[in-house]
Amino acid sequence: MVSTKLYTAIYVVLFVSATVQVLVEFAGLSYWLAFGVIMVLSAAKAVLVAAYFQHLRFEPRSLTYLVGIGLVAALALTLAASYSLL
Repeated sequence: MVSTKLYTAIYVVLFVSATVQVLVEFAGLSYWLAFGVIMVLSAAKAVLVAAYFQHLRFEPRSLTYLVGIGLVAALALTLAASYSLL
């Protein structure tokens, strides 16, 4: 069983990451730089949530790889959709 301290630390990291994403949005950065920073932070948050809250950290590696492939596919679709908006 994972300790409450670990879940609290993950919550703080997710909260700070979400705050940084909002600050990046209002920082006036170029579109692609802001997009890249937000995508990296979002991917890191997704990995944290999947690893600990969905317990993938304790599952067989093959299942983790399967979820990782889905994450990469979702990222590719997001990039393609954002490119078509320009």
